Amino acid sequence: MLRRELLSVRNRLTDDDVDETGRALAERALELPELAHARTVAAYVSVGSEPGTRALLDALCARGVRVLLPALLPDNDLDWGEYAGSHSLARVQHRGKIALFEPPGARLGPDAVTGADVVLLPGLAVDARGMRLGRGGGSYDRVLARLEHAGAHPWLVVLLYDTEIVARVPAEAHDKPVHAVVTPSGVRRFPSA
Repeated sequence: MLRRELLSVRNRLTDDDVDETGRALAERALELPELAHARTVAAYVSVGSEPGTRALLDALCARGVRVLLPALLPDNDLDWGEYAGSHSLARVQHRGKIALFEPPGARLGPDAVTGADVVLLPGLAVDARGMRLGRGGGSYDRVLARLEHAGAHPWLVVLLYDTEIVARVPAEAHDKPVHAVVTPSGVRRFPSA
């Protein structure tokens, strides 16, 4: 129910809304010391009405940061490849799913994410505990489990619209809080993460 409501609000946004949000998100995110010191950032390319990530991806690359982007595997797990600029992205239509923009180059394997200093996570909402509500496909639950299994502790950040910070999202035993949420109006950190 909450997912449907959040997606309904997002679907009413215009391309200009998404672009403007993307620029503001990039400005706020780039102020984070954790991103300023990151050598490798695992990120994603926003699609549709998701808060825009392209300005942030390009800014990170301009700073010399290695940016890893996901490539969706048939079982909904994620492989990773390096971002070489927006001109290099391939639009990939996955069977029965939304088309995604993925890096066309060599794949680095699902474990490549364990070398990231910061992981930018998509989501639909985050609550006061730092619990993230994803889209329900489980891809990023696998990423977070992989990080934990490897003993990797990157800084976890969700990029959202201002209205997507909510009182509480449903959480299961395996769910872990994120360290921060970035919205167009600012950053909120979660000390329990």
